[in-house]
Amino acid sequence: MTTRGDGVQTRWPNASPERTQLLACAAVNPHYTAAKSAGERNIDLQFSPALRETIRTRLAAFEHADHEREGLRPAAVVFALVRCPRSGEACFLLTERPATMNRHAGQFALPGGRLDPGETDLQAALRELREELGLDIDASSVLGRLDDFPTRSGFRMRPFVAWVEDDSTLAPAPSEVAHCFRVPLADLMHAHVPTLREAPFGDHPVLSIHLHSLDDEVHAPTAAVIYQFREVALAERDTRVSHFEQPRFAWC
Repeated sequence: MTTRGDGVQTRWPNASPERTQLLACAAVNPHYTAAKSAGERNIDLQFSPALRETIRTRLAAFEHADHEREGLRPAAVVFALVRCPRSGEACFLLTERPATMNRHAGQFALPGGRLDPGETDLQAALRELREELGLDIDASSVLGRLDDFPTRSGFRMRPFVAWVEDDSTLAPAPSEVAHCFRVPLADLMHAHVPTLREAPFGDHPVLSIHLHSLDDEVHAPTAAVIYQFREVALAERDTRVSHFEQPRFAWC
């Protein structure tokens, strides 16, 4: 427990006062969330040029944080936005890793992976999107970046947000993807997002998100990236997430 300059005691000294309030409430109520922002109330979640430009503008205004810590291996992921073929609403692509994989088997993930020698983070992110899901886009489809996330498994995960206008080539690679889901952005606007639970380790709570359309739970680090996208791109709030803990099963 530490004391901030305003005299308030907190277990989360790196969080802003607003996030500290959220975290403190979450210690009692794991489904506590902040009131809706003006950006959240006014956004239309149909897959449209207007939504694309809103997200691009909000990401451009956001000062993303880099975490280049010694010992962390560089990796990159893509938060890929696509159209729901039935409703026309905007979705993001979430994968489930095969149970046979050596690392993070059976876990939810965003498309991505470690950098190959000589690659930039963006090149690696777009290559992984192509290899995992068959989607071949270029840098002009990238709307912006979110904060790096240092994972307990030893990676510096750098997220890029991309707009995939045509996902007709979507074809998950069976060796890397057991299932691929189109998750509506509307799932992220529910009052129960995020869920924060006190961890028996570390100084910060574990963050997760219950996705209504899947009726399943996604945990940090993937959930942290998803939550920060919601906060920055949809709610227009500068929310940091790299301090949130990850459940032990995500450590290896």
